[in-house]
Amino acid sequence: IGPIYFTAIRMLLGFVSLTPFVIVVFRKHKGDKQYFKTAFTGGAVCGFLTAIPCILQQIGLLYTTAGKAGFITSLYILIVPIFSMFLGKKVSIRVWIFIDLAAVGAALLCGNASGAINKGDLLVLCCAFLFAIQIMFIDYFTKKLEGIDLSALQFLFGGLFSLVIAMCTETLSFVQVKDSIIPILYTGIVSCAVAYSLQIIGQKYVSPAKATLPLSLENAWSAVGGAVILHQFMTTRELIGCIIMFISVIMAQVDFRKFFKRK
Repeated sequence: IGPIYFTAIRMLLGFVSLTPFVIVVFRKHKGDKQYFKTAFTGGAVCGFLTAIPCILQQIGLLYTTAGKAGFITSLYILIVPIFSMFLGKKVSIRVWIFIDLAAVGAALLCGNASGAINKGDLLVLCCAFLFAIQIMFIDYFTKKLEGIDLSALQFLFGGLFSLVIAMCTETLSFVQVKDSIIPILYTGIVSCAVAYSLQIIGQKYVSPAKATLPLSLENAWSAVGGAVILHQFMTTRELIGCIIMFISVIMAQVDFRKFFKRK
């Protein structure tokens, strides 16, 4: 199945899975025109910002492994603080140090023996930047909306947007969906409807920078899943790059002062 068609189907399935919950929440806000206006605006914006990086990630996976893609995507944990800085929030020197260190890890992970960057790695890197922007917008709209509404409308608009692109660039057929039904069901219901919704609901209570810390653990699980399920094993060079990146994204969020602060 084409990567864009796959993205469209999984997102629309995510929307359908959340519909019963959305109806309940919508009834609670019945008559509030401003809420519905904000909900559809947020859904359209976040849907676009979710669909594009998902498409880039799916296309990138045609040329790179799941483990590498997961680690590179997790760079948003360092990109988000940079974006926060442009919004008036300070970024410490410590964070900048780990940003540079993560870049070294990414270079080891993405480059082949000659130092060239795989085009799949580059696409996934672009995906990381867009996911960072998406996280910032999610933070903005979760302050104004119910998380379940924003999640569902995000998948509705993102799915429709992806479907239009797929219709123009790929061959669509029901047989493709049937042959890919297990991955579609998992990514549509578990990944989209459950995981993304929990992310949105959780971001209502924490800052974007803090939210990226647990989200970054996807890089570890992608490496494990890639090895166990897809039998995609990394070279020693790539493993060193992964370890450096993993340490960087974790240490960038640790406030060492709390460990040494006197009571």
